[in-house]
Amino acid sequence: MNKALAFALRRRGRGWHWTDVLTYAYLSFGVLLMFGPVLWLALSSFKTPAALAEFPPTLLPWAPQTVTLPGDTARYPLVTAKGADGATVTMALKRRIGLVAILVDPKDPSKALHVPADSTRPVRRLRLAFENYVDPLKSFDFPRYLWNSVFVTLVATLITLLINSMAAYALAIYEFKGRGLVTLLVMASLMAPITIILVPAYLVVNELGLVNSLWGVILPGAATPTGVFLLRQYMLTMPRDLVEAARMDLASEWRIYWRIVMPLSAPALAVLAIFSVMWRWNDFLWPLVTLTTSDHFTLQLALNSFQGELQVRWNYLLAMTVVTLLPVAIVFAFLQRFIASGIATTGMK
Repeated sequence: MNKALAFALRRRGRGWHWTDVLTYAYLSFGVLLMFGPVLWLALSSFKTPAALAEFPPTLLPWAPQTVTLPGDTARYPLVTAKGADGATVTMALKRRIGLVAILVDPKDPSKALHVPADSTRPVRRLRLAFENYVDPLKSFDFPRYLWNSVFVTLVATLITLLINSMAAYALAIYEFKGRGLVTLLVMASLMAPITIILVPAYLVVNELGLVNSLWGVILPGAATPTGVFLLRQYMLTMPRDLVEAARMDLASEWRIYWRIVMPLSAPALAVLAIFSVMWRWNDFLWPLVTLTTSDHFTLQLALNSFQGELQVRWNYLLAMTVVTLLPVAIVFAFLQRFIASGIATTGMK
């Protein structure tokens, strides 16, 4: 930790050079640009609906402070205003009639004050609305949707790693006529957007009876051209002597693939696993087309239920969005050390 901190804070020479200041300013701006929206999302997920509707918006989750009056169970917001003597007083806003606000003393409601409504300022305090997370878990079938997303993501990632690595092994290790053409076709398929193959893919899934099934979400995207290209580029860097030596020892092709090539491809597999988790976890369009009943919905589809015809429950939507970001962040945290070495040796830009 000390070495990493010393490396991050190193400077040119003993003093501060102008290039050091410029470098740290540039890096700080980059960090703010990248993580600022995420920080805003996380803090906004703890705001109440009233705080989210405020303009101009605030970064921290401020909430108006309320009080109860003697003999009244309703809660009234506290505001500050100028009293008759010009001093600032804190009173409860009992009602507003036109442009006039009627304020009362919380301790003695008989003392009332009539002031212009635009002269009052609400008394606010920092409050984390944890109910934004608790309420959906109670009324929203979150465990089912979470399980559907986890199942789709894990199974699809495992199948993607297996199929893509087998295809990459054939294109990188075997020498046959048309290998370059096959590789070119795989790369060319990257230019076809999903909207073009959406209808044919749905017709195939429908004929197989996989509509409204999680397997209908998993299987169509099992083989990805990006994964095949990434793994092929990495396997091309492996010494061919290892494969030839294993063949001379009468090792089968499956044994060479599983016991030699796959362990050596761990960095590239980790990068592809991160990509696959992000693709599958955040996928919305294909599950929307394939799944028809709510009991098979993934989290991304379930989040859409917070958006109604007339209003959007932004507080719940933001809170559940933060929850859906956590698994991807956890996967990235565990596998991020493989990203630099994996991408650097695969030719990815």
